[in-house]
Amino acid sequence: MPRSGAEARRRLQRAALELYQERGFDQTTTAEIAARAGVNERTFFRHFPDKREVLFDGEADLRAALTREVADAPDGLRPLDVLLRAFRKAGRILEDNRPFAEPRLKIIAVTPALREREVAKAAALTDAVAEALRQRGVPGRLAGLAAHTGWAAFHQAAQAWIDDPSQSLNAHLIRAFDDLRALSAAAPPAQTQPGSR
Repeated sequence: MPRSGAEARRRLQRAALELYQERGFDQTTTAEIAARAGVNERTFFRHFPDKREVLFDGEADLRAALTREVADAPDGLRPLDVLLRAFRKAGRILEDNRPFAEPRLKIIAVTPALREREVAKAAALTDAVAEALRQRGVPGRLAGLAAHTGWAAFHQAAQAWIDDPSQSLNAHLIRAFDDLRALSAAAPPAQTQPGSR
C-alpha cells in the first residue's frame, strides 16, 4: 500500500498508463486503475476527478512554468523569442518525464475523448500565455496569435521528439521556431488571380 499521497498519485498514473496501453482508455475503469495501483477507488478520486485527468496532471505545472518564464524574460525580446525561451525551459518538464510523456501522447492520439480534453487544456494554456504576453505589453490580438502559434510549434516539436528521440526536445523546439520564422519570411507563391489566364 502506498505510504504517501505523492506515491499513491504516481502509482495511479503508472497503473492508468499501463491499462490504457493494454486495454484502451474506453475499456478501463477507475476501479481497475485503483486495483492495479494497490489502492481503493476512493483514493483514486481523492487524487483525480476522472480517468481522463490522470493523463493531464502536469498541465497546471506546465502552464505555471510557461507564464512565469514569459513574465521573467528579458526586456526587448520579440514575442516569438520570449515564447521560445519559455517553451525551452518548460519543455524540461516533459524531458524529465519522458517515460510517461511518450505513451501518454500516443494514447491521446488514438482516443477521441482525450483529444477533446487536450484541446480544452491547450485553450486554457494559450489563454494564460497570451495574458502573460499582454502583461509584457504585447497588444491583445498579437498576444493571442503569438500564444496560439507558439503552442502549435511546441506541440509539433513534442511530437517530433517522440518520433525522433535521437535529438532533444530543445533541438526540436529550436527547429520548430526557426521554421515559423522562415515561414513568415518566405515570399508567398505566385497565384493566378481568378479570371486571369
